[in-house]
Amino acid sequence: MKTLRLEEPEVFKFIEQDQPSGLEPHEALIKIKNIGICGTDYHAFRGKQPFFSYPRVLGHELGAEVVAVGEENDRIKVGDKVTVEPYMNCGACQSCKNGKGNCCENLQVLGVHTHGGMCEYLKVPMHKLHASKSLSFEQLAVVEPLSIGAHAVQRAGVSSEDLVLVIGAGPIGLSVIQFAKLTGATVAVLDINAERLAFAQEQLKADILLDGSQGFCTEILREQLEKSLNGEFMGLLPTVVFDATGNPKSMKNAFNYVAFGGKLVFVGLFIGDVIFDDPLFHRREITLFASRNSLPQDFTNIIELMENGKIDIKPWISHRAKFDDLPEIFNHWLDPESKVIKAMVSL
Repeated sequence: MKTLRLEEPEVFKFIEQDQPSGLEPHEALIKIKNIGICGTDYHAFRGKQPFFSYPRVLGHELGAEVVAVGEENDRIKVGDKVTVEPYMNCGACQSCKNGKGNCCENLQVLGVHTHGGMCEYLKVPMHKLHASKSLSFEQLAVVEPLSIGAHAVQRAGVSSEDLVLVIGAGPIGLSVIQFAKLTGATVAVLDINAERLAFAQEQLKADILLDGSQGFCTEILREQLEKSLNGEFMGLLPTVVFDATGNPKSMKNAFNYVAFGGKLVFVGLFIGDVIFDDPLFHRREITLFASRNSLPQDFTNIIELMENGKIDIKPWISHRAKFDDLPEIFNHWLDPESKVIKAMVSL
């Protein structure tokens, strides 16, 4: 089978591999149909992805068809359209036993720690597959990135009473906006990209757009929130702040935007230390969360929401390419001028 492997930063190479065979009783063989391109893939291409080694077959946002199943199966069948939960957890460590397989001590994420789905066929545990009778392969390939936002919002316990600030309107930030809005919360979005901000408002119905391109501070945030909400919040700060930038300066500044008694959720990450002012942190009694990956129930819930028409991902897919053309076009997608929201690859 044809496989696309990232040999080293900025070097893709097509290789031929044997099609996976010899299914274990708990495994299924899937034929990859669509691959969503993630920020993780872009970072790996640039050589800036944490927990990463080369060579690596990328791809963990997958829409696929089941072509063979093992003997231990009571829910997945040949011909099913599926998305893949790409977090291969051990099931035996403390976090797994506590129902937190998303942050398993021995976690292997497809396309990051172990080879992923930029290939024609892939062998995966059946319990990592989530099927839908009505969604397309493209839709199924977007379930995983949506699940990142769903998990972050669930972690923070967002409710309709919250004033939420999402910093960063890339795909992960957009997924946070999607699920924060579903709770009924008021959602403000801060980014330096006017087009991303417009997308957040037009497609996801974000309530407040905050332009950070000329610099940003707490006083500006207070003023713009009060103006946007006609004084409803009287200069108060967001009760929940999500930083989805993976930018150390942004993550440090995010502490200043959290209301007294509020919550700060880091969805993005970078290689380095997060430094913050401890007196501010204690004075406001801020609750700090990390949000990593997602859980099986997130996939189930998202598929149901998409099947019921409550989430529409069609506007998200801004760029498409054939698998054979990916090495040539990938670098172009990294250019901000290409205006990529979500790029999708078809096999």
